[in-house]
Amino acid sequence: MDKNKVKEIIARRVAKEFKDGQLVNLGIGLPTLVANYISHDIDVTLQSENGFIGMGIAPKEGEEDPNLTNAGALPATIKNSGAFFDSATSFAIIRGGHLDYTVLGALQVDEKGNLANWMIPGKLVPGMGGAMDLVTGAKKVIIAMTHTSRGNVKILEECTLPLTAKSQVDMIVTEMGVMKITDKGIVLIEKNPEFTVEEVQKVTFAKLIISDDMKEMEI
Repeated sequence: MDKNKVKEIIARRVAKEFKDGQLVNLGIGLPTLVANYISHDIDVTLQSENGFIGMGIAPKEGEEDPNLTNAGALPATIKNSGAFFDSATSFAIIRGGHLDYTVLGALQVDEKGNLANWMIPGKLVPGMGGAMDLVTGAKKVIIAMTHTSRGNVKILEECTLPLTAKSQVDMIVTEMGVMKITDKGIVLIEKNPEFTVEEVQKVTFAKLIISDDMKEMEI
């Protein structure tokens, strides 16, 4: 499957989770694409960790403002209703429990809802960033990621990389399906029609529980 198509499928599906009036944080990388697929019928306020709310869709090529970037240092836009502020205020929003959702990428997620997304031992990393605060501060945590990476399985029985947080992930969205973390394990609630359940399970090292009313994922 085309790499850009994979990212679009994931971002488009995540955007369907939002409801009118919610405050949502989009993490760096793939999650920032979600802004481009939020329905025009709802009013969702997007927060960028580096210090503003009211983030809009990605700017068109040639219309970028070098002074306006998202948390991943990529060009961004801001709506007329948006506002800029310092990092202290940004993290007061995050730590104060004001976020309805945070959408983050991941290196690994396991069946207990544990998340590893900040480092691979032995590799140079800039630091954890705000991920630890985001996953413990937001009311709901959605992981938006490719199902595998360079052949490596990312959904496991137990994470092997250093954890960002324990038992904080609520939902995982990949190009293969949508999964919810429950006290019984990972429940597959939607499946990409291009894959069989067996194909999804083959690249998932945690045992999937198949929902009784599993739906086809819109792609």
